[in-house]
Amino acid sequence: MQAKNYPIKDWDKEDQPREKFLRKNPMDLSNAELLAILFTNGHIGISAVGLGQELMRLANNNLNNLFKLNAVDMTQIRGIGEAKAAIIMAAFELGRRRHALESFDRSIVTSSQDVANYMRTLLRDKYSEVFAVLYLSVSNRVKHFAIISEGGMTATIADPRLIIKKALEVNAINLILCHNHPSGSLQPSAADQLLTRKIKEAAKLFDISVLDHLIVSEEGYFSFADEAML
Repeated sequence: MQAKNYPIKDWDKEDQPREKFLRKNPMDLSNAELLAILFTNGHIGISAVGLGQELMRLANNNLNNLFKLNAVDMTQIRGIGEAKAAIIMAAFELGRRRHALESFDRSIVTSSQDVANYMRTLLRDKYSEVFAVLYLSVSNRVKHFAIISEGGMTATIADPRLIIKKALEVNAINLILCHNHPSGSLQPSAADQLLTRKIKEAAKLFDISVLDHLIVSEEGYFSFADEAML
């Protein structure tokens, strides 16, 4: 059904998205109506629900595509500025983090798969390569997590000095490196292998161990440790 384009405050209470959300089952609301609640208001000539419909149309009415949109994509729609885009993207990020924590409680690392599942959830919607590090105690309890850098479609640069500096700040004894491959390939490149060696050698000078380097994509993950490449 085409959304009404006059202000939502003039709609019947039973039809207003916020009222429906609070008084009924949230599952009864469409994706566009849920987006309208985040928008809070529409634009000249179009309601907040109408904006939600336009955003869903931009994503081909697919939630996976929706989560991949960035601010530049969203602001193509008349009536969605940077403020509205930021609200939507913040909601997406909270959803990713909650989903990630279902597979890994970030307390103690026990396997490469635990970390890979967590990192795949956090990075699955990224169109660029992101390099992240888990900083661990001697018992492999997670002390800190940090995204070190974000680059282009095919590479990102991670400065070993920044990684070691943070390790010393949080008193980390072990490190797990991780980056994503937006292309879907899980094979480590020559640059990936070289960077791993550089970070491992730099960490060794401070009695810090690199336990693993994971490459993640929507296809799965690759573990340097599991493949005896460390």
